[in-house]
Amino acid sequence: MPDLPVTSETEGVIRRSGLRVTGTRVAVFDALRDLPHARADDVFERVRPALAHTSLQSVYNALGDLTAAGLVRRIEPAGHPGLFELRVDDNHHHLVCASCGRIEDVDCTVGAAPCLVPGDTHGFTVFSAEVTFWGLCRPCSGAAASAPTDSTSALTHPAEGTE
Repeated sequence: MPDLPVTSETEGVIRRSGLRVTGTRVAVFDALRDLPHARADDVFERVRPALAHTSLQSVYNALGDLTAAGLVRRIEPAGHPGLFELRVDDNHHHLVCASCGRIEDVDCTVGAAPCLVPGDTHGFTVFSAEVTFWGLCRPCSGAAASAPTDSTSALTHPAEGTE
């Protein structure tokens, strides 16, 4: 059986979620296949050549619809705009470089969702845990190690040392 074109597969995914299939939704979903942790404007730039009539607002609307349908996940690391990803079928977390902003997925290491639970749920039924780990990626760690001591504090604590 030949592989289905991405668009046909995407149309089926969108239709099965209960959403109406539109060109913008298909293009946005397909763009996210190649753009993990994408900002809405990055998605817009990716789909604009194929959908000259679309707008940034249409992309935001499609992202909102796809997120509400459970096909897309929105994450919001502190200090970053909302980011969108297709990895929605698990309880993974994120690792963010405090210097360059690079984001990587991190599998939950202690079991199924929620892999972490609060000491006191205050009556909530907890179904997921969203954890963001912060650090320096390898290139930024190398840059920090080779930089003069007074400038390394700006890499790990951007708010400090600025006057």
